[in-house]
Amino acid sequence: MDMTDEAAGKKILIVDDNRDNRELVVKVLSRRGYRICEAVDGEEAIRQAAAEHPDLILMDIALPKLDGLEATRRLLAMEEFRHTPIIALTAHAMRGDREKALAAGCRDYIAKPINVRELPEQIARNLND
Repeated sequence: MDMTDEAAGKKILIVDDNRDNRELVVKVLSRRGYRICEAVDGEEAIRQAAAEHPDLILMDIALPKLDGLEATRRLLAMEEFRHTPIIALTAHAMRGDREKALAAGCRDYIAKPINVRELPEQIARNLND
């Protein structure tokens, strides 16, 4: 079974306030067969997650209205998202940022700029955990 077969039907919520970043991730992951939904801030992320029930969430940390760490905490506090993998997606690659993301409940951490060759494998790995 190739990765496209594994991805078939899996839905990913991409949360990023930067349109170019979202478009890049959408292009890379939709080519692999993932279904995509999008949000531009933490509040919209929570609404979209409730409406779309994604299999995985890519969460930017620096978001308007409600930052990604708080949105992650709120989502994981809800029964329906307690086991949904949330991956921090951030340009905040300073010492301690990975630990903050993991402490908030993120299962993994991807630093920007995104490595488009590694991204699909990182997604697949987190979906299969």
